This record gives sequence, C-alpha cells and structure tokens, in this order.
Amino acid sequence: MAEPISAVPDSSAAEPAIKEELEPVPEPAPAAGSKWLESQNIDPRADAEPSGDAKGATTAARVLDLVYWKDPKVTGGVFGGLLVLLLSLTFYSVLSVVAYLILALLTVTISFRVYKNVLNAVQKSNDGHPFKEWLDQDINISTDTLNKYSDKVLSRVNCITNDVRRLILVEDLVDSVKFAVLMWLLTYVGAWFNGMTLMILALVGAFTLPKVYELYQPQIDQYVGMAKEQIDGVVSKVKDKVPLLKKKEE
Repeated sequence: MAEPISAVPDSSAAEPAIKEELEPVPEPAPAAGSKWLESQNIDPRADAEPSGDAKGATTAARVLDLVYWKDPKVTGGVFGGLLVLLLSLTFYSVLSVVAYLILALLTVTISFRVYKNVLNAVQKSNDGHPFKEWLDQDINISTDTLNKYSDKVLSRVNCITNDVRRLILVEDLVDSVKFAVLMWLLTYVGAWFNGMTLMILALVGAFTLPKVYELYQPQIDQYVGMAKEQIDGVVSKVKDKVPLLKKKEE
C-alpha cells in the first residue's frame, strides 16, 4: 500500500521576507558637491587659509595662552627669557646686552655647524646644511602687512595725540583735573622706580595677575566692587562741594 505523499511546504512565500532581512541597507547618496571635491583631491575638512582678522585672533589667542599658563613650559621659557633680558638691561647698556646675546647665539650655531661637519666627515655622509630648514624660510615682511600695522599704529598715535591736546587745553574741566592728579601721582612713582623697574614690574604683573584673577575671580570681584563704591562716593561728594568740577549736562 503506497504511503501518502506529504505536502512539501512552499518556501516561495517566505523568500521575500528573507530577502528583505538579508538585503543591505542602501548608503545615503553623497552630496552634490562631494563628488567634485573628491575628483579634485580636495578634503572639505581641511582648514581654510586664515584671513587677516583670523590671524590677528590667532595671535591674540596665543598671547592669552601665554599669560594664562596654558602650557607651563612655553610660558616659563618666554617669561624667564624676557625677565633675564630686562634684568640684564638694568645692569648693562642696551648695546652690551645685544652684543652678548648675539655672541652667545653665534657660539651655539657655529659649534653645532662644526660638529655636524665633523660628523658628516667621519660617517662619510652628506646631510647638507644643518640649518637649511631655517635658511629656506621666508622672513620678508610683505608690503600689505607693513601697511596694515602702520595704519593701526598711526590711528593709535592720532587718538593719543587728540586726547592729550583735549586734556591739556581743558576741553573738559573734570577730565583735565583727573589728568593732573594722575600726573601728580606719577611724580611719586617716578621718584620710587625708574623706567626699567616699571617694565620689570609690568612684565611680572602680565604673567601673574591674569592667572591669579582666574583662580580667585569671585573674591577679587567682590573687593573691587566695594572699592569702586567707596571711590564713587568720594568723587560724588567732591563734585557736590566743587560745582566747577561738575560736567555740563548735555
């Protein structure tokens, strides 16, 4: 007696589901301009050439990194070098300090050049000039750069000149009196310190005060606010007693 033939399951219905599961997800189409950039070997993530303002901002950021001690080794080297230079200028003339610095630099470069020449002769190699990388660098100042900074310096000089003329010729009585008080205080500062000492103090302050303010900003702001309130109160009382010091209401 023949056995009943079992029905073979139809797998055609399950094939679409399996194909859907195995079918890879299509990648998103690239942007319209990406193919052109790729064909031209241009990396869109590469940084663009910084403009003049961007370069100025970069320089300012580097200065801030120095005074805030972002890299202690770099800041310590710059601060120590400038401090040694100013201290040297307090004991020696500018000409002597410049001459000694150039002699020290020449001693290092000549010694290194002779050492490399002897090393090349012993090893019978030809490594070229040891300072070729620095000799090939372009250190010329372009006309555009010179004009840019000349215009900035000229603008600042004109601003200072106009302010000094305004203060000396008493365009505003209150501002001229304040200027006179400032000059009177500077006579005492000049009696206590000379110009080089003031430059050393300014250098030390530039490399210490910003970092101290960053660490203790809430406390410093509190005391500065209290002092400002006291000064404003004194100035207000003086103006009330001396009517000539009151500015004309516009």
